[in-house]
Amino acid sequence: MIGMTAIILFSFQELLAQNSSANEVKPTGNSLYIDVHDLKPGSVTYSDVSAAHQKDLAAEGKYGVQFINFWVDEKAGKIYCLSSAPDSNAIIETHREAHGLLPSKIYKVTDGSQSAAVEGQAYFLDVHNLGAGNVTPAAVAGAHEKDLKVEKKYGVNFINYWVDTDNGTIFCLSQAPDSNAIIQTHKEAHGLLPAYVLPVEQGQ
Repeated sequence: MIGMTAIILFSFQELLAQNSSANEVKPTGNSLYIDVHDLKPGSVTYSDVSAAHQKDLAAEGKYGVQFINFWVDEKAGKIYCLSSAPDSNAIIETHREAHGLLPSKIYKVTDGSQSAAVEGQAYFLDVHNLGAGNVTPAAVAGAHEKDLKVEKKYGVNFINYWVDTDNGTIFCLSQAPDSNAIIQTHKEAHGLLPAYVLPVEQGQ
């Protein structure tokens, strides 16, 4: 009787594990992309983007895309979307079918190691444009480690980063009291200053 109970318990646990794994599975063979929408300053709201994102989620499966996060700077009219997709065209076709708002640029990226966000703190996205052939994932990982050693001094919390080695573009997601705190952290850590820093609202 004890043996039978153990078998049933093991089978139940195994089933739970399989279901949990199924929920976490991402499309195989996909790469990470960040696509950027440049709209007119002040022409978009977070609620508008959130509604468009829901339409993306309804259409993404048809094209093998999985949208992960998005970030909005309402004042600048900029939207950044992070997704997993088989190629950049799949992202374009998903956006086209969902709402017709096509990106102005799509970056194929690799990501770093993610840190936890702090509830209630403002988000920022800072972008470094170093030029094609001037950046490697290993070099960015090293610079990120230096940022992590300095960030507390300026009240910054670096959450993750993404690198497009072909274009030499780096995206850093962080939380901070203001954009200057991020700039000062980068300056002290390694001296690589961003081309711009955007205050953003995050959605997923």
